[in-house]
Amino acid sequence: MQQILVPVDPANEERTRSAVAEVVRMYRQEPIAIRLVRVQPRVTSHVAMFFGHRELQQLQQQAGAEDLQFAQGLLDAAGVPYTSTVLVGRSAETIAHAAREFGCDRIVFGSEQAGLAGRVFGSLAQQVRHLLGPGDAQVIGS
Repeated sequence: MQQILVPVDPANEERTRSAVAEVVRMYRQEPIAIRLVRVQPRVTSHVAMFFGHRELQQLQQQAGAEDLQFAQGLLDAAGVPYTSTVLVGRSAETIAHAAREFGCDRIVFGSEQAGLAGRVFGSLAQQVRHLLGPGDAQVIGS
């Protein structure tokens, strides 16, 4: 069974909606395992000094779980099974590492219009493509 990773960006519901629509379409064609992932950014050392390590981890996991709710609701409404994971780190690197770790065949990003940052630094999907090798997961989307 193919493993599909879907990175969720709570700041861009349209991108998430298009990624979920794509994996629902894929699921209807053949059984696939879908893993939603939300990458929480690391907090600065200045912020971290006000929290215990366990408390900080708990807060990041809770915030990530809340960020996943929109995508989970779309998949629930479509009757498509999935698993969800919250990770902490730099987005592109963490997504590429997760795809390898989970043995994913594809990473599905939704479509988005590239803003200035995307044109200068490349979109998140382009950054992940750059980090993955030829034998790694295929990146779908922009």
